Amino acid sequence: QVQLVESGGGLVQAGGSLRLSCAASGRIISIDDMGWYRQAPGKQRELVAGITSGGITNYADSVKGRFTISRDNAKNTVYLQMNSLIPEDTAVYYCAAKLRRSLIYRFEDYWGQGTQVTVSS
Repeated sequence: QVQLVESGGGLVQAGGSLRLSCAASGRIISIDDMGWYRQAPGKQRELVAGITSGGITNYADSVKGRFTISRDNAKNTVYLQMNSLIPEDTAVYYCAAKLRRSLIYRFEDYWGQGTQVTVSS
């Protein structure tokens, strides 16, 4: 079984920082794109940041200049460094990965269980 496990969420004051981690484990032979999404109450899930296997990144306009996504391919782990947090960043953050379990499988999308980030004003 493949699992994506997030960590690092919590409560922080506006202007503070948090670092999220997401480790993929299980039978994995290759990971393509990885990313972070978030969903605030009453809103749709949105892409926060993505990173390709080669390290090319993209960000939502609302987080550019404040958030940084990175990955450690040797550890099958993706990170999200969040600085200058604002209350509007409050949401459940989910990591996602497009990965392949073996040569007989195609690349498939997997999701973590989510971690709560709350920014107080």
